[in-house]
Amino acid sequence: MMPAENSIPYDRDAEPFVEVDPTGRFGRYDDLLGSGAVKKVYRAFDQEEGIEVAWNQVRLRNFSGDPVFINRLRSEVQLLSTLNNKYIIVCYSVWNDDEHNTLNFITEVCTSGNLRDYRKKHRHVSIKALKKWSKQVLEGLDYLHTHEPCIIHRDLNCSNIFVNGNIGQVKIGDLGFAAIVGRSHAAHSIIGTPEYMAPELYEEDYTEMVDIYSFAMCLLEMVTMEIPYSECDSVAKIYKKVTTGIKPQAITKVTDDEVRAFIEKCIAQPRARPSASELLKDPFFDEVRDEDSEQTS
Repeated sequence: MMPAENSIPYDRDAEPFVEVDPTGRFGRYDDLLGSGAVKKVYRAFDQEEGIEVAWNQVRLRNFSGDPVFINRLRSEVQLLSTLNNKYIIVCYSVWNDDEHNTLNFITEVCTSGNLRDYRKKHRHVSIKALKKWSKQVLEGLDYLHTHEPCIIHRDLNCSNIFVNGNIGQVKIGDLGFAAIVGRSHAAHSIIGTPEYMAPELYEEDYTEMVDIYSFAMCLLEMVTMEIPYSECDSVAKIYKKVTTGIKPQAITKVTDDEVRAFIEKCIAQPRARPSASELLKDPFFDEVRDEDSEQTS
């Protein structure tokens, strides 16, 4: 596909775009940044702003037997493009390519990849830094949960929290499975990553509190550098432990009592779990909150 007339012609000897969006602003390169069950993510370039971006592409023919899913995906991606919070990955543009039967959307790219890989690369991280990252994730969740309508992420884990390492900023991404729920704040469908899924998710009757549970599992992974329930060698075993209330072994490796107590609080029974806004007021964040207020004053 050729770029639209209003874009600057690119150097044909340079790396070529394999595809350009209908406005000519975004060009897609051939290299893959990631691939999941629903979409592929390619490296791309925003010619207008001069920045690298991610080109997310869903091949709709893979879901041709499920028009309800396709319509839901379209409406959710449209909603994501309206979100505006510094702890949520920005979605710049969404369009449907009828010719190739794809749904495409452009999102920002974080300089340091995802939090799982970033944490493995930097093994010596203070508890204070982990608290800073955790607070930012909760700020993002608070924004989603208090949005009208309420948005439940449902698949929060360290591989879809992204990092700008040069400024120590984290952002929640991959909201493709987000559930947009009405006033009842109740959702009904099983989706997510088993190691991070709250027990009530399996019962298909849950609220935004499932994200608080997943957040706790992210914090556990940040602290121990171990994926929760890695002692299990099958999804069935994880399911059995989660639904019978057996905690992941990794929790025994958390030597800091304050961190452990905070994680336990977030994986309590759904009604006993604090909301994101309540957790942001928790004494756990006192030292990073004081620092934040000093910087803004």
